Amino acid sequence: MGSRKQDSSIARKEASKDVVKASLNNCPSSPRKMRLVADIIRGEQVDKALYILKYSKKEASNKLEKLLLSAIANWQVKNEGADIEEANLIVKEIFVDSARQLKRLRPAPQGRGYRIRKRSNHVTLILGNKEN
Repeated sequence: MGSRKQDSSIARKEASKDVVKASLNNCPSSPRKMRLVADIIRGEQVDKALYILKYSKKEASNKLEKLLLSAIANWQVKNEGADIEEANLIVKEIFVDSARQLKRLRPAPQGRGYRIRKRSNHVTLILGNKEN
């Protein structure tokens, strides 16, 4: 009975080697702007996604490029000695959630104040193999 439990945990560990995660929290840009860039690289191969992010004009692409490089480094730590070109890594999942908002007031006519909401976001990126 105990060996079956060990076998399933070993299989889970082997499967978890294929999937790595990286996250970026409290990034000071609006989630809507970040989603525009995240949608472009979702499902792409890692090298193509890096190329897209490097040559994109959007400000959010710089932050996502750094996050993708971090996820690749996480994969290399989990899979020591494995070649990244042979792994066929793709951006399996990427999602952007809204984080806290900084609320500020901007002066408006006749003594009023308009509320400004400075938004931020959380990005989670998951890399996986093309076969899975």
